[in-house]
Amino acid sequence: MHATTYLSRAATIDGRANKVAAVTLSFWVLKILATTLGETSGDLLSTSLGLGYLTSLCLALLGLVVLIGLQITSRRFNALIYWGAIVATTITGTEIADTLDRTAGLGYGAGTALLLLILAAILVTWQWLGSGIRVYPIMRKQSEVFYWIAILASNSLGTAIGDGLSDSAALGYLVATGITAIVIILVYTLNRLMWLPAILAFWIAFVATRPFGATFGDLLTKPVSHGGLALGTGTASLVGLGLMSLVLLLSTHRSKQSL
Repeated sequence: MHATTYLSRAATIDGRANKVAAVTLSFWVLKILATTLGETSGDLLSTSLGLGYLTSLCLALLGLVVLIGLQITSRRFNALIYWGAIVATTITGTEIADTLDRTAGLGYGAGTALLLLILAAILVTWQWLGSGIRVYPIMRKQSEVFYWIAILASNSLGTAIGDGLSDSAALGYLVATGITAIVIILVYTLNRLMWLPAILAFWIAFVATRPFGATFGDLLTKPVSHGGLALGTGTASLVGLGLMSLVLLLSTHRSKQSL
């Protein structure tokens, strides 16, 4: 999870440029903000605007296809396209999890188990067909395709876990957020102590930050009577977008200064 595990953002191999963000502290801050924005935006589409889970899923998939297409066809890393694609996967992941858990009637337990199996199958296939799972740098198109499929699956899984914690287990949004925060801290500590391989730590943390963002998003939007702050999905989405834009601007400026 820590930055020293990976190469420089500007790394190139045989003239091919890296296409994804370096795994640094700002990466995880942006990931958490992106997942919160994905949760609130997904709920804005499906619930607040009354579009329903299936229609919202179709709209989210359309946006995802456009952004992933831009990401994969670009010649080098572009922060705006990359993080736009991350947000699109979080919104789509929210709609996929909600469609499985609620519209399809699988429930949180079965939906989570199914998504876990799908993610495991993606990672195994990536390891088997590709040149090994990696998260930075990524320069080959095949690895990049697997990367984005795994990110979409992990965001869907994280949404199901977060919703299950906050709703089914009756823990409330604040407690559920605290539990996922503890998991993230534990994974980080084990990785720093070299007791957990970096690549495994990354994917566990990537999944864990999704329910963290999801439950934090619920904390912002749900009524006070349900343990939330009642900001509403629209206001919470604007707050999340503003915070994410600020962090992205600061991290990009710092990266340019270090070059």
